[in-house]
Order: sequence, then C-alpha cells, then structure tokens
Amino acid sequence: MYLDRETRPPITPQLALRVAIIGGVALVLFGLIFFRLWYLQVLSGDRYRTEANNNRVREINVQAPRGRIVDRNGKVLVDNRSGYAVVVSPDKLPKGKRKRKELFDRLGQILGTDPTSIAKNVKKQLKVLPFSPATVKQDVPQPTYSYVLENQDRYPGVDVEQVALRKYPRQEIGAHLFGTVGQINAEELKQKRYQGVAQGDRVGQSGVEYAYDRYLRGRDGANRVQVDARGDFRAQLQTRAPQPGEQLRLSVDYSVQQAGQQALAGWKAAFVAMDVQTGEIRALGSSPSFDPNVFSKTIKQSDLDRLSSAANGAPLFDRATQSAYPTGSTFKLITATAALQGGLITPDTVEYDGGSLNVGGTVFKNAGGAVNGALALRQALRVSSDVFFYRLGLELNSAGDGHGLQRWAHRFGLGQRTGIDVGGEGSGLLPSPEWRNRLYRKHLTDRPWSVGDNINLAVGQGDVGVSPLQLALAYATLANGGYVIHPHVGQRVEDVDGQVMQEFRDPPRRKLNIDPANRQAILEGLHLAAQSPGGTSYPVFKDFPMPMAGKTGTAQRTGQNDQSWYAGLAPYPNPRYVVVATFEGGGFGVETAAPAGRKILSVRCGREGNGGSKGSTAGVNPYG
Repeated sequence: MYLDRETRPPITPQLALRVAIIGGVALVLFGLIFFRLWYLQVLSGDRYRTEANNNRVREINVQAPRGRIVDRNGKVLVDNRSGYAVVVSPDKLPKGKRKRKELFDRLGQILGTDPTSIAKNVKKQLKVLPFSPATVKQDVPQPTYSYVLENQDRYPGVDVEQVALRKYPRQEIGAHLFGTVGQINAEELKQKRYQGVAQGDRVGQSGVEYAYDRYLRGRDGANRVQVDARGDFRAQLQTRAPQPGEQLRLSVDYSVQQAGQQALAGWKAAFVAMDVQTGEIRALGSSPSFDPNVFSKTIKQSDLDRLSSAANGAPLFDRATQSAYPTGSTFKLITATAALQGGLITPDTVEYDGGSLNVGGTVFKNAGGAVNGALALRQALRVSSDVFFYRLGLELNSAGDGHGLQRWAHRFGLGQRTGIDVGGEGSGLLPSPEWRNRLYRKHLTDRPWSVGDNINLAVGQGDVGVSPLQLALAYATLANGGYVIHPHVGQRVEDVDGQVMQEFRDPPRRKLNIDPANRQAILEGLHLAAQSPGGTSYPVFKDFPMPMAGKTGTAQRTGQNDQSWYAGLAPYPNPRYVVVATFEGGGFGVETAAPAGRKILSVRCGREGNGGSKGSTAGVNPYG
C-alpha cells in the first residue's frame, strides 16, 4: 500500500476541472435524451398513436362526373357517357419483374398498345398514387374488356372499371366555344383554382369547360382501405360517393349556333351573334372546327399535331376570339364617330368623292375605281365611299394631338381583349404613331408613322388587326346608345333537376359620350347600306323581312385574297342583336360574309334557319 501511494501521480487541479466538465456534459446529454423520450412517450404518445393508426388507412380517389352544359332553351350541348377502362390494382399485380413483363406483354397485344409504354405509364401513376388503380387504357370496346374479365387467370391484377367520359353530341358545332377537357398537369396542380384536384383528374382546358370548371367539376368520392405495415391491402373500410358537377346553362342558342357553323362550312372563317344590350352571346363559332370528343380521353400526339397544323387550317385556333384581321370598311363606323364627335364634320357636311385622293404624291382610290360625287355621311356609308373616309383619316391625323381616331377605336374596344368568359382571347392590334415609331427605332420596320397610316386606318386597312368579337362589341356599342358591354356566355348554374342554384349577373357597362344625333346619323347610313338601292349589301338584304342596318368590309391582305366582312344590326331602328361574320380569302363583303350574316339572322325570322315561311316570326325565338 505504501509503495502504491508512492508511485500514483497526484491529481492536478487542471485534470480535476476537465473531469468535472466532461461529467457535466455527459449528464446534460443524458438529461436531454431522457426528457425527449419522456416527451415522446408521455406527452405526445396519443398523437403518434393516432398517426400510426391513420397510416394504416388509405383513400382511393373516385372522380366525380362533370356537370352537363345546356343552351338557353335546355338543349344538351355537353354531356357524359359511360365507358369502360382497363386498370391494374397494385395489391394484386404479380410481384416479380418477369411476371409483370409477361402480363404487360399480353395486355399490349389485346389493347393494341406498346407493352413498354404500358409499364412506364403504370409505374408513373403508382408512384403518384401508390394505392389507387392505375389506368392502362380508357374507353375500351366491349369485346376487349369482356375478354379480360373472362380470362382473369391470364391477367392477374387487371380489372375493368366503369368511368364517366365527356360527351360532345354536337361534335364540331360550337367546339371552340364549349371547349375541351384533359388530365391536369403539374403546373396546373400548383394553381389555386385547382385546389383539391388530384393528379390524373380531368379538368377543363379551354372554352366554357375551362372558364366554369369549378362548377362543372363536382366533388370526388373516395374508397377507404386498410393496409398493413408493408402497404399491402387488407380490408375495405368505407366508401364516399362522388357528387356530380352542377349543370351550366349558357346564353347560347343551339339553332343559331348551328346556322352559323353551316354558313362557314368549307372556309377559314368565324362569326359572332350577340345581344347588344346585355352582351349575352347567342352564338360564336370558328371554321375549320374539330370534334372535341377526341379530347374526352387521352389524345394521341398525331391527332394533336393534325388539329394544330396550319396546313389543315389550324382547327384548334379560334378565329372568333383569337384572330387579328384588317377590317376593311366595317371600320368606318369608328371613323365616322371620331369625325362627328371631334367636330370635323356634321351629319350633313358634304364632301366630294372624285374617285381618288392624292396626298403627297400617293394616290388613294375607291374600290373598283368608283366615283361617287358629292356625299354627306349617310350616303357615304350607303355606298361605302373610301375617298370620303380617306379625307376624314387625313383630317383626324392632323387635328388636335393626332390621336382622335385611335382614341375612339380604343374606346369602342378594338385592339384589346373584350373580357369574354371563355378565356384564350387575343388582344389584336390598334396601330398608332407611338407603336410604329417604336418599331422603327428598333429597326423592326422600314419607316416611321406617316399620314398615310392614318388614312389607311380610317378604312380598316394597314396594320390594324381586329377579331370578329371585338368588331361585334364596337357595333353593339353604337346600337345600344354608347354602352360598352362585356360579352359573356354563362347564364346560371343549376342542379341536376334544372333548379336554379346561382344566377350570373350581367357585368357592368362602360358609357361612351356619343351625341344621339351623331349616333342616329350613323345608324341611318348603315340602314341605307343594307336596305336602300345602291347600298353595298342591298343585293343580299333588299327583301329581308326584318328591317336592319349593316356594313360590308373588304380588306386587302398581303399575299392573300381579300378578307370578307359583314356586320349587321337588327331589328332597325332599335337594334337588339349584332351579327358579325368574316372569311379569309372571301373577297368582297357582299359576296361571302353578307350572305352568311343573312343565314344567321334568318334563324330569328323563321326563314332559312328553321324552315318557316317568308316573314314568319312564329315558334321559338332563338334570340330571346
């Protein structure tokens, strides 16, 4: 013992301090672990126990059928149909890779699909929703799904489900207006408007289907199942039935829509029929059209390419709302208003039309070299004197700040979106000195703005680009006393029995300050153009049973045949409806667009559109 004490080194104060520090740290760490375990076991035990129980329950989404879309008279425009889809259930699929490959090979043979594509598609779906059946192919014909059901031993894990698919019974009629549906994509899932929508759900992608998707979509149901720790199915717990979407009633009248589409057949063209007081769209169509039924299930890339191809006329392109055409003489409504309201002329101011106007060595001529002599506004509109309006364009370019014509065009709604409730609308183009000069400074055009640009704009030529819907809005504004309305198609939401659940109010209107005498003078000129001898559309409307007003337009387009336009207002002198039609390469307005306008307006009169006798107004009035 003595020897031990002699050889053991003494504990220094520094060493004792280090031992104390290490011991304290160890004690603190032990305390933290102890209190963490106590917190998990005692304070949070119930919560984690609940979460563990919930982790054994999975919900399988059951998509709700979309609501129907009907016209103003209750005629079904868009519906649903029952289809059958081949699906695979993850809990019943063969476990080995080789067995799964053999299964997908057999499926590919009977479905006419590449087995590799089937495997990739199923894997992708199961990655997102591991416990929901993965769809292999939608809308499978009866012989195919019957064969699968009769040979379950050869197709383990494969089943057939009844699904609701979108149905467009009118096919190409109104396709752009009614719209399409498609599977929601990753970007759309991030948007607030799709809150609650699951991966793989089908939502509105265009037209009314898109604009009113939240009403049409309905509420999905769910099947709750119990799984074990490995995620394998154990038991069916309960089912929540899906709630179908609500029925949407539109302001559209199918008979008018049908007449308009038939009038466009075979052309690259578009038309609009609208209530000038409320902005309710009675019909709106574009040609060539397409069958939206191809979008009711997964569309092939070849079909999408075909429908987008310019060589096929770009059927998916909505010429009624997305186009930007020069308007020709239909623009004279704007020029007349700007000149009258700006005090450059009165309704009775006489100008001489000698057939041409020379400005700085550039000669602007009437169409066809016509010489109309002395004219006031009403007669200038009747014969569509270009020289008369060339002079107004020249004076408007020089008067005040030189923006009078553009300002009034903008007030009437040209060169900007109308706000129609179907989405995808184009803005068009309203050329101005600032616009062209900006392009010139960037070397994107060969010259700055000149007076010739305003002269051309006065007759709807040059760089101006307007859609049929924008032009219809401008004519409606004149017809209703100067109120700029908001075009819309939605009327109300109904339940499955047709009971009203929600009415959509007409959007507020913006008022233009147009002198009533000036407005009346322009309307009288448009009336003379349609139903007075010598009027530009008189050959088409001379015997029309409903008094009306209207204006033809023929616009030159570089490298193409003339754009044909017609804008009609009826009945005169207090118009309730505006109809606008335009045809690419249609030539003179009186030759192509005006006859189409007559066909559409004839539905209102009980003539060509519904087979009634001349002058008859009996039966259902499709315009309201």
